Amino acid sequence: MALSVDSSWLRWQWRVKDGFPRPPSETTPLLSTERPRLSYNLKQQRVVFPNNRIFHQDWGKVSRKYSDNRICTTKYTLFTFLPQNLFEQFHRWANLYFLFLVILNWIPSMEVFHREITMLPLAIVLFIIMVKDGMEDFKRYLFDREINGSNIQIYERKEQNYVQKSWKDVRVGDFIQMQCNEIIPADILLLFSSDPSGICHLETANLDGETNLKQRRVVKGFSQQEAQFEPEHFHNTIVCEKPNNNLNRFKGYMEHPDETRTGFGSESLLLRGCTIRNTEVAVGIVIYTGHETKAMLNNSGPRYKRSKIERRMNTDIFFCIGLLFLMCLIGAVGHTIWNGTFEEHPPFDVPDANGGFLPLALRGFYMFLTMIILLQVLIPISLYVSIELVKLGQVFFLHNDLDLYDEETNVPIQCRALNITEDLGQIQYIFSDKTGTLTENKMVFRRCTIMGNEFSHQENAKRLEMPKELDSDTEEWTQYQHLSFPTGCVQGSETVRGQGGSQPLRRCHSARVPIQGHSRQRSMGCCESSQPSVAFSSPIEKDVTPDKSLLTKVQDAALWLETLSDTKPAKSSFSTPSSIADFFLALTICNSVMVSTTTEPRQRVRIADVTDINVEKKLRKIRAKTQKHLDLYSRDGLRTLCIAKKVVSEEDFRRWTNFRREAEASLDNRDELLMETARHLENQLTLLGATGIEDRLQEGVPDTIAALREAGIQIWVLTGDKQETAVNIAYSCRLLDQTDTVYTINTESQEVCESILNCALEEVKQFHGPQKTNHKLFGFCLPSETPSTTSVAVVPEIGLVIDGKTLNVIFQGKLEKKFLELTQYCRSVMCCRSTPLQKSIIVKLVRDKLRVMTLSIGDGANDVSMIQAADIGIGISGQEGMQAVMSSDFAISRFRHLKKLLLVHGHWCYSRLARMVVYFFYKNVCYVNLLFWYQFFCGFSGSTMIDYWQMIFFNLFFTSLPPLLFGVLDKDISADTLLALPELYKTGQNSEYYSLSTFWISMMDAFYQSLICFFIPYLTYKDSDVDVFTFGTPINTIALITILLHQAMEMKTWTIVHGLLLISSFLLYFVVSLVYNATCVICNSPTNPYWVIEDQLSDPTFYLICFLTPVVALLPRYFFLSIQGTCGKSLISKAQKIDKLPKDKRDLEIHSWRNKQRLAPVPGGAQPPLHPGPPVPAQDFKASTSKSLPPVKQDHMEDWALPEARCSRDHMRDDPHAGGFSAKLSSGKHLLEPTKAMTPETYPDGQTDMSWPSSKGSHRRSQSALTI
Repeated sequence: MALSVDSSWLRWQWRVKDGFPRPPSETTPLLSTERPRLSYNLKQQRVVFPNNRIFHQDWGKVSRKYSDNRICTTKYTLFTFLPQNLFEQFHRWANLYFLFLVILNWIPSMEVFHREITMLPLAIVLFIIMVKDGMEDFKRYLFDREINGSNIQIYERKEQNYVQKSWKDVRVGDFIQMQCNEIIPADILLLFSSDPSGICHLETANLDGETNLKQRRVVKGFSQQEAQFEPEHFHNTIVCEKPNNNLNRFKGYMEHPDETRTGFGSESLLLRGCTIRNTEVAVGIVIYTGHETKAMLNNSGPRYKRSKIERRMNTDIFFCIGLLFLMCLIGAVGHTIWNGTFEEHPPFDVPDANGGFLPLALRGFYMFLTMIILLQVLIPISLYVSIELVKLGQVFFLHNDLDLYDEETNVPIQCRALNITEDLGQIQYIFSDKTGTLTENKMVFRRCTIMGNEFSHQENAKRLEMPKELDSDTEEWTQYQHLSFPTGCVQGSETVRGQGGSQPLRRCHSARVPIQGHSRQRSMGCCESSQPSVAFSSPIEKDVTPDKSLLTKVQDAALWLETLSDTKPAKSSFSTPSSIADFFLALTICNSVMVSTTTEPRQRVRIADVTDINVEKKLRKIRAKTQKHLDLYSRDGLRTLCIAKKVVSEEDFRRWTNFRREAEASLDNRDELLMETARHLENQLTLLGATGIEDRLQEGVPDTIAALREAGIQIWVLTGDKQETAVNIAYSCRLLDQTDTVYTINTESQEVCESILNCALEEVKQFHGPQKTNHKLFGFCLPSETPSTTSVAVVPEIGLVIDGKTLNVIFQGKLEKKFLELTQYCRSVMCCRSTPLQKSIIVKLVRDKLRVMTLSIGDGANDVSMIQAADIGIGISGQEGMQAVMSSDFAISRFRHLKKLLLVHGHWCYSRLARMVVYFFYKNVCYVNLLFWYQFFCGFSGSTMIDYWQMIFFNLFFTSLPPLLFGVLDKDISADTLLALPELYKTGQNSEYYSLSTFWISMMDAFYQSLICFFIPYLTYKDSDVDVFTFGTPINTIALITILLHQAMEMKTWTIVHGLLLISSFLLYFVVSLVYNATCVICNSPTNPYWVIEDQLSDPTFYLICFLTPVVALLPRYFFLSIQGTCGKSLISKAQKIDKLPKDKRDLEIHSWRNKQRLAPVPGGAQPPLHPGPPVPAQDFKASTSKSLPPVKQDHMEDWALPEARCSRDHMRDDPHAGGFSAKLSSGKHLLEPTKAMTPETYPDGQTDMSWPSSKGSHRRSQSALTI
C-alpha cells in the first residue's frame, strides 16, 4: 500500500490560523496543495514519522503497522504447553514406536504385560522431558519480562519532556535519550551526541562478542548542535530499507521540508543490545523495534548437527527393526502351525462371548503384534539417553583440560555443540584460514619503500621479544631520533639527530596500552653498507582513536624533514622530504582519506624544472622499483600496502562532494553510486611507496600441521591474501616442503583451465602410478591418498596453488570433478584471493562430493560461512572479534590446541562412543533372544520365563551404569602415545571401531551367547518339575553375568571406580531380587516369583551353571581378543603393547616406530623427508590470461612447443627428482617449459640485498610459465 502525506496541509493551516510563525520550510513545494503529494511504498521501504506535535497524526497512522518493542522468546503459553510439547516429543520416531506398543498392549487379545507397566516407562520419559522443557521456557519467560520491563527515557509529546518508561512501550518514531553505560532498547538512528564531534562510542559485545569500542556518527547536519536536542524542532521524514538481519548494512535518507535529502548508513545506526560507552548523552529516533530489530532477526538459535556415528546408528536401528520383524514373523507362523496340530481346541484356547474361535490366520496376526510387544527391547531406546549423558561427560573433561587453556587470554576451550564430540576423531579434511589462524594477526612494521628507496627495520622482532613499556611520549621520541634515511636524500643526519626535533607521528594518543619497545644503535648512514636504510619504529597499539593534534605533529615533522633537506638538494623531485612526509602522514591515518587544500605547502609537487618526458621516466622507474620491492616483500611473507596521493583542486573536490552526497542519499542503488564516486576520486594517483608488515606464525603451528598430516588429514588453506604471501607462509608452517612440486593455476579462461587440469592430471597419474579407489565422485572412483610404493621414493610430493578467479572458472565451467581429482594427489592445497562465498563452496564441494568428514577453522567474520558449512566448525578467539567463535561448534584460542583436540580427545571420544554403541546393540539383542528362544518351548504363546519387573530393572538399573562409565572414562591408549604417534588417528578416519562389519560381528556374538545362556540351563533342568520362574531366574542371572563380563573385557582402562561399579551392579541385582521375591506374594497372579531366588541360592546346581555358562559363552570372544592382542598387526594393537611398557622402554619403542615410519613410504606424503635437500624447483602452471582471450595463432603455438630433449634436460637440471616431468598436449607437443626463476636476493640490475634470509623459505621456485 502507499501512504500519502495528506495531513501536512491541515497542519500548516492550523499553525497559520493560531498565529504560529511560518518558517521558510513550510512554504516549500512539499507542503503546497498545488504540487503532487509524496507517496511511499510501505512494502518496499520503511517510512518513519517523528512522534512530536507536528507529525503526530502521521505517526499514529504508520506506527500501528509496525511491531511494538515487546519481545517474546518463549515457545509455549500456558494453554499451548501440554499439546505442543507432546506434539514435539512425538516427532521422535522412538516415542511413537513405544506409544504404538502401549496401544497394542491395551488390546486384551495381545496383552503381554500389565497395561500400566507398559505405560510407565514412556510416561516417565515424556514427563521428565516435559518438566525440563517447561523449566527452560519459564526461564526464558522471566528473562523476557525483565528485558521488557527495563527503563528508558522516551520523549512525551504532551509533557514536552523525556519521561521514564519501559522498553515494551517504545514505538517506531519515538525519540529516545540514552545515558552512558545504558543498553540500547531498539535500533535507533543517532541524531545527537554530547561529544562535540558528534561521535557516540558503542560496545557490541552482546551482538558479536567484541569488547573493543565502535564509533557511530550523528547524521550529517545534526553534529553541530551546541545545546540539547529538541524533538519538536525535528520536521523531517525518514525513509529506509525494510528490516533485515544484516548487521553491517543499513541505508536510507532523511527528507527535509524543502525536499532536500540527507543520506545515512550503518555508521549512524545504534543497534539494540549494544551499550553506550564514553558518551554522556545520546539522542536518536527509533527505526526498528522488537522482533524487527537486527539483533532479534539474527537470533536464529543454535544449529543442530548430526554426527557420523548417529547417522550410522540410525541405519543399524533399521537393521534391528528388520530383525525384529523377522523374529515376530517366525513367532506368528510358529504359533499358527502349533495351533494347527491340535485336532480339537485345546483347553487354554478360550472362546469369545458367542462361543466362537478366531481363525488361525487372525490368531497368527495377533501373535505377530504380541511378539512386537514382547521383543520391544530389541530396539535400544535407552541408547539415546545414554549417548547424551556420555557426551556431557566428554564435554566436561574437554573443558577442564589445562593443555587447551590459554593463560595469556584466560580463555579455555568452549564446547558450543554437545552432539558432535565424536566427530572430532574422524576428520579427514581441514580447511584453515591464514591470517589470525595460522598467524598471530599482530602486525609488526618491518620494511617500507618510499619513492623507490627502501627502508628496513630488522630489529622489530627483537623489540617484541624484549617488552618495555613506554610511559611518556618523550621516551618514545628518543627512539625516533635514531632513524636514518638514504644518504642520497639526506646529508648531515648526525647533526640533526642531536637537535631532538619535534614529536613523532603517532597513530594513537588517548588509548594507551602496554607498549613494547626496544633500544637500537645509531645508524651511521654509510653508503657502503649493503643493508637498506633503517626506518622508524612504531609501537604496537590497539583501539586506535584519532589524535586531535595529529595534523600539527605532521606539519612539525614536515618542517623537520625540510630542515634535513636544506643541506643538500635531493637527486629527484620525487624523493623530496615532502613526499616522505606525505607517505608517513598517509601511513598514520591509513584506511581513511586525508583531504587538504592546495594552499598547504606540503602538497605542492615541485616539477617546474623537469620536462614531461623526464617526469614520465621517473614515474615509471619509481613504479618499477616499488613493484620489485612489493614482490620481494610478498615472497618474504610480508603483508603489503601501497601508499598514493592525489592533488585535487577545490572546484573538483566541491563537485565530487556533491556527487558523494547524492550517492549517500540514494536508497535503491546506493552501493553502486558510492563505488562510482570512489572510482572518480581514486584515479591518476601518484605512487608514494609501500610498506611490508610481518604477521608472524603462531607458536607451534608447524609442529601441529606436521602432526595432523601424519595423522592422514588433508589440510587446505583458504585465504584472501596475496598468492606470494600465502605460499611463503605455507613453506614456513610445513604445508609445503622444499622438495615439493607446486602447481600454480591462475587463469580466467575456461578452456585454458581445463587444459591445464588435464595436463596436470596426466603427469601426476603417470608418475604416481595406480591408485586405490576409496572415494567416489559423480559416480566415478577417485584415487585415495595412498600412492604406490614405487613412486613415493622418487617423485616429490604435489602442492597446488590456485586463486579466486580460477575457482570461479572451475565452478562456472563445471570442472569440479577434475579439480577434486587433482587435489587427491596433492600434499596440500592453497586457495588465495578467495572470497567468503568461495570458501563455503569449496568446503561443501569436498564434503558432499568426496563424502568425507570436514573441519573448518578461522578467526574472522569472513570465515563464518566456511565454519558453518563444515561438519565441525572451530573458531579462534583472536584479534578479529568473536563472530567466528559465535558461529562455531568449538572455540579455541590457539591453532596448536587443534593437535590435542583432534589426536587425543577426538580419538578418545570416537573410540568410547563407538564401542559403547556397539555394546548396547549387543546387550539388547543378546537379552531379547533369550525370550525368543523360549517361544519354541511355549507354543509361541508370547509368554516369558522372566518376571516383567526383573526385565524392566535389567536395563534400567543392572546394566545401565557400566556403559556410561565406559563411554566417559575409558582410554584405549594414553594421551602421550597418541601425541607421539599421530598415525593412530587413522582408526577413527577408517571407522574401525564402529562399521557395518563390527555391527554384524557383534550381532552374531550376541546370538551365540544367547544360545549358550538359554540352552545350558534348559538342558540342566530338562525333564524336571521346576516352575517357569525357577527356570527363568538362572537364565536371567547368567545373562547378567555374561553381559557384565563382556563389558569388562571391552574396557581398556581399569580403575577402582570401574571395578566397584561392576561389582555394585552385580550385587544390586541380588539385593533387588531377594527383596522383590520375598515380598511379591500375589503381585503377578497367577504365577508369582515368591521365594524363587532364595530357593535357587540354596541349590548347588544354580552356582555351577552360573559359573560354567558365562565361561562357555565368552570363550570365543576371549580367544579372539587374545589372538588379536598377541598376533595383531593393527596400529592400535601395537600402540597398546607399547603403552604397557615402562616409560624408558616406551620412549625407545616410539622412537623406533617413528624411524621406521620415516624410512617407509608414508601414505599421502604425510611425513616430510628425513634429510631435506636444497630447494627444488617447483612445477607451476601459471596461465595469465585476460578476460577476452584472443585467438591463438600458429606462431604462438611454436613458442610453446619445445624439443623434448631440451625440456627434459632443463627440468632435470632444475629438479633432479622429477626426471622428464613435463606436461603434454594431446597432439604430443609440450605445453610448458621450465625456466630459471630469479631469487629474491638477485635484483634485475645486479644489486643484491643481503638482508633477506634464505631460511625464511621464500617462494624461490623455477616456474613453467604459460602466457597466452
